[in-house]
Amino acid sequence: MADVKIYIQNFFKGNERSVKAKKNIIYSLFIKGISIAVGLAFVPLILDYLDPERYGIWLTLSSIIAWFSFFDIGLGNGLRNNLTEAIANNDHKLAKTYVSTTYAILGAVLFVIIILFLIVNPLLNWQNILNTTVVETNELAIVALIVFVFFILKFFFSLIGTILNADQRPAISNLFGPLSNLLSLIIIYILTKITKGSLINLATVLSVVPVIVLVIATFAFFIKDYRIYAPSIKNVDISKSKDLLGLGFKFFYFQISSVIFFSTTNFLIAQFSNQETVAAYNIAFKYLFMVNMIFGIILTPFWSAVTDAYVREDFIWLKNSLRKLNILSGVMVIGLVLALIISPYIYQLWIGEKLIIPFSLSLIITLYLIQQLIIAPFSTFINGLGKLKLGLFLISIKLFLFFPLAYFLGTYYGEIGIVMSMLLIQIPSLIQEPIQVFKIINNSAYGIWNK
Repeated sequence: MADVKIYIQNFFKGNERSVKAKKNIIYSLFIKGISIAVGLAFVPLILDYLDPERYGIWLTLSSIIAWFSFFDIGLGNGLRNNLTEAIANNDHKLAKTYVSTTYAILGAVLFVIIILFLIVNPLLNWQNILNTTVVETNELAIVALIVFVFFILKFFFSLIGTILNADQRPAISNLFGPLSNLLSLIIIYILTKITKGSLINLATVLSVVPVIVLVIATFAFFIKDYRIYAPSIKNVDISKSKDLLGLGFKFFYFQISSVIFFSTTNFLIAQFSNQETVAAYNIAFKYLFMVNMIFGIILTPFWSAVTDAYVREDFIWLKNSLRKLNILSGVMVIGLVLALIISPYIYQLWIGEKLIIPFSLSLIITLYLIQQLIIAPFSTFINGLGKLKLGLFLISIKLFLFFPLAYFLGTYYGEIGIVMSMLLIQIPSLIQEPIQVFKIINNSAYGIWNK
């Protein structure tokens, strides 16, 4: 016991930046453990409340709505890096200006988007869009309206999480999701006892509860911890939008890439297969992605920590941190392979015979996720360093190639082909990002490698 106590004490010693990251990782892992447990409970509960096809409709619709996440034009990530720099330089006035300006610009953009959607939504045939006849178009339009409006509100109030991440407190930011999911789970469980399966009820609960949690968190933090940064109209400075959007537009293109490569997957699978296959894909992905999720928790504090270290020219810390994260990436790959091996038994225990998930689907998802595990440390460093220009060039190529490739492979291999196209399209980044990061932290990056 004495040895364990000494190990724990030594673990939380060292560079202040590293200690802060370690504490946030430990707290976040605990929080995410709760989140994973709740997420696993969600699937069989919703499958009991709705049939597999309606569950697939919900997944596809929410994925389509997620396409609108790029409408923040990169402001969130632009705020994160600029705010971290301002805090590192103890410039609280500039930090408050960045926060106020981001809220003002994003609020104006999202307001216009909501108005446009209210006009367009009644004109859309959601049955054709979702490739289903199980649910009436009018009901789907109501569900789409609920999901969209509250998704936009969630988008706006999620800025408090960006501020917490910029201040290197991601553990607290990570708490909002699990808390929302736990409350939603309780409410849906109650609904299964007192109502019949309803897509509208499900959409309302899963859309409204997260917004309520974020609204409460936003006011609580700006009243107390971040009162000095609380947004105000007099601190809005549109001239600072250049700082936010200059970096933000670069992140914007990366967001578009993420939306296309992830959020369109459900839509494409629905077109080349059916909604039950969408459900099978999401269940398999949810299970296997847990390993990547854990690694993502570990990486989260490093984004802003990398920004802080780079501003202070602490290249020794950058090199040591990257080396450790790469070793950990290899460990995570082994964990993911083990998760694949036992996946048939996990599916049987988790959802029983409600839905059959082919091993081939789990295998191709695993290969894709292994690729993401390998590249993740380098992506985190590039985001923290803000050196995105080369990545933007590659994204342009990916966007040009993705849909033709997905159409070709989807036509011949269905859902397997869709995931395969995602895997193939990321290969250039698997080469570019490590080379760029090593060049930058060794102070040998010039030209486009350092932009």
